[in-house]
Amino acid sequence: MPFRYRLEKILNFRIRKKDEQLEKVRKAQMEVARVEGMIRANIEQIHKTRDGMKLADAMMLQHYDNFLQNLYQKDLDLKERKKAAIRYLQEQIELLQEREKEVKVLEKHKEKKLEEYKEEEKKLELKQLNETGSLRHFARTKEEQQEELEELIKLGIDPNEQSRF
Repeated sequence: MPFRYRLEKILNFRIRKKDEQLEKVRKAQMEVARVEGMIRANIEQIHKTRDGMKLADAMMLQHYDNFLQNLYQKDLDLKERKKAAIRYLQEQIELLQEREKEVKVLEKHKEKKLEEYKEEEKKLELKQLNETGSLRHFARTKEEQQEELEELIKLGIDPNEQSRF
């Protein structure tokens, strides 16, 4: 009988949950990278606006200043968004670690049960070999006794008579 792990469905369920959690971690990492990209683009926009401010006439300086204030506020908002995204990523990583631990526990349990199964199979095989050996021994012994009886009959000695030797 082949090995069958009784908790295989639970193990597969936990593996699926781990894979789903891994996907959530990847999405959280992509979100952090996306926000970082937005921060870099905003900083680049700030630098371009400052450079443009140097060349602008005095009437436009107020508009540039307002626009820069808006970009600085956007920068602060994006940095807060990045912090939130990093916190979320850390939470998802912790959940992933828990899922991996749950899977490892069951995989270790499965390995242990497989080893126990193999040991039990070895014991059964040895028992069968032992029984087979015993049967062969008794068959061989009976065959030898039969040959001795046939030899005694050939010699003309009564096998029921007690041996004088």
